[in-house]
Amino acid sequence: MNAVTLMSLCDDTLLCNFPKCRSKLCGFAWVTACSHVFCDRHGSGEFSRSPVICPACSSALSGKLDIVRTELSPSDEYKAMVLAGLRPDIVLDISARALAFWSYQVNQERMYQEYSISRAEAQLKQMEKVLNQQNQCRKLELSAMRGEISSLKKVMEEYKRKYSEVSEKLMERNRQYQKLQGLYDSLRLRNMVVKRESQPQTLRPEFNTGTAPKVTTPPRSPQFLFTDGDSCFFSPMQPDGAKPFFQLNSPVKENVQPFLKKP
Repeated sequence: MNAVTLMSLCDDTLLCNFPKCRSKLCGFAWVTACSHVFCDRHGSGEFSRSPVICPACSSALSGKLDIVRTELSPSDEYKAMVLAGLRPDIVLDISARALAFWSYQVNQERMYQEYSISRAEAQLKQMEKVLNQQNQCRKLELSAMRGEISSLKKVMEEYKRKYSEVSEKLMERNRQYQKLQGLYDSLRLRNMVVKRESQPQTLRPEFNTGTAPKVTTPPRSPQFLFTDGDSCFFSPMQPDGAKPFFQLNSPVKENVQPFLKKP
């Protein structure tokens, strides 16, 4: 046993070997022949039953000195009298057994800590593996989402282009519509004016007592028709298309003109 081991044995504090306790020992402790030690609370509870079984290794403790309740910090008087009168070889044998018990406890604690560390490392590796898998899945999802975003951007650009084309066509159609609307309005106004000018005057009957209504006809201007043969004179009161009352021959043409010039 080297100096480092002795220093570690002296510096370390024993822990309760009860699986659910693992607390530091102080005051009194229960020591078993199978090299296990327990705190006063769990030792008193476990070793008061029958048969007595070690909680750590399940060994039967039926001997009278298989279980000893010892004080961890004895007084100086106890230290002076406990080994007094014993031969040196017995004292050394007792000391060697006590050191072996302490060394066993330290090694068991070291093995337990190594086991805990290895289990924690295994759990850590498993968690890292799961984390890497989740990261790979997230990366794949992220790449898929980026591809979808890029495709949606392309679709949006295509829709924007189509929207601009449709907007330009709509503006062109609106301009054409405004132009046609202006032409339609001008033609409609012209047609209304022509109809108003070509519409005859309305007939207004005169209501007189005992007399028939009089129909007023618009005055007609005198019409003259001169042909190469005979000349015809139309009276202002003569309807259109009627035969003339007077038919003058061409030789009398010179005599007719002075007659028309008279008032």
